Amino acid sequence: MESAATLAELQAEANCPICLDYLRDPVTIECGHTFCHSCIYQRWEDLLGTFPCPVCLHHCPDRKLKRNTQLCHMIEIVKQIPTTGSERKLQEEKPRCWKHDEVLTFFSDRTQEMLCPHCKDFLKHQDQSLIPIEEAAASYRRDLKRYIGALMVEVEDAETEYENQIAKTFEAQEKMEKWRKELQYECKELKCSLQVEHNVCNAGLLIEEKNVEEKLTENGRQISNCMFILKKLLSEIAEKYLQADVDLLTGIERIHNRYENLEIPVVFSYELKKKIFILPAHYLGLHKMIRTFQVDLTLDPETAHPSLIISRDRKSVTYKTPDGFPNPQAHTSYPAVLSSEGFDGGRHFWQVEVRGTGEWSLGVCKESFPRNTLISPLPSNGCWRYQQQAGIFGLFPRGQHKIGIFLDYDLGEVSFYNLNNRSYLYAFTDIFTEKLMPYFSISSSSKTLTISITRV
Repeated sequence: MESAATLAELQAEANCPICLDYLRDPVTIECGHTFCHSCIYQRWEDLLGTFPCPVCLHHCPDRKLKRNTQLCHMIEIVKQIPTTGSERKLQEEKPRCWKHDEVLTFFSDRTQEMLCPHCKDFLKHQDQSLIPIEEAAASYRRDLKRYIGALMVEVEDAETEYENQIAKTFEAQEKMEKWRKELQYECKELKCSLQVEHNVCNAGLLIEEKNVEEKLTENGRQISNCMFILKKLLSEIAEKYLQADVDLLTGIERIHNRYENLEIPVVFSYELKKKIFILPAHYLGLHKMIRTFQVDLTLDPETAHPSLIISRDRKSVTYKTPDGFPNPQAHTSYPAVLSSEGFDGGRHFWQVEVRGTGEWSLGVCKESFPRNTLISPLPSNGCWRYQQQAGIFGLFPRGQHKIGIFLDYDLGEVSFYNLNNRSYLYAFTDIFTEKLMPYFSISSSSKTLTISITRV
């Protein structure tokens, strides 16, 4: 008895897990399982990318098959071993109808049941489609194969979306941290008048961050649950796909319905709102000032110092080192240029961008201010200017520096603003009695500095 059982076990091991017959031209895949060459080839025929093992579902990276020559010889030997009558009877035994004790040979597509010929004769007057079990199993096996492919795509999409949600969580945290730092910087520039507003805004950012994180975490939880359901269903279908016809058709309706009614969760979409804080009125006044009183200026080459180069669009000025004989006028006046536009009333705002290193000054001067002399450009002489060193010392580091100039002629005030951080710099107050011209000056030592008129 023991030898017979061992022999039967040996013969079972010599069978292909797919066709359940003796292995023909056996090949071994990466995970170590062995199949008929034609069986595994047909199973993988329509697959791309990865190739799952029909037994353990291990994903093989390619269709690499290793022919098992020694096993091939062993199969031929096993085939020669005689089979006992009881074993032949067991192998030939087929499932039978519990009503009529006949072999089940048909499958009802409508009732999802296996039937014997007697059942078929009984139901032939009814409108039912009956097909042989082999054809039904082949049809549903094709459906299961299609389900496997679709579910594998769904699992991959879910995994990708889950990773995206994690990345978005970190991205949202980084953006919130960046905006919190910007908010703190602005509050310091506006000193204690913004402290209360800062606390309110910071709390708003924390709430926004918490809400986004909670929703993104919920997204991750839902997607994770969906991944679990998809993988579980994929495993069940893959297992069902490998079963014999009768076992495959048993309970097929439940798997079929689960697949057709599968629902993928809708993830939460969000848009971070950067400007959720409300700044005080005197800060918003700068924005209103720019929007309401901004003017478009151009430089007047007729008023330019000989050592200055005016761009073709008359928007930029740089210092030029004299070639050959020095220009005598270069030592008898300050290197400056005026705009073509002047103002004798109203309010006006313009923006200047300074690039490079060196000394510069900006402001306004009277139309009658002498430009070809060494008279100092001071308020007492009719020139109101803000002077600064860029690049090495002073308020502005190396890079691009945006300066805003606001002229309130009727009020008698010229004010200057650092538009890089929206902070107030300086202001002159006086009584203006004649037309004022925007003034731009570059020191003779500023050989790498450019002043440009721009718009906000």
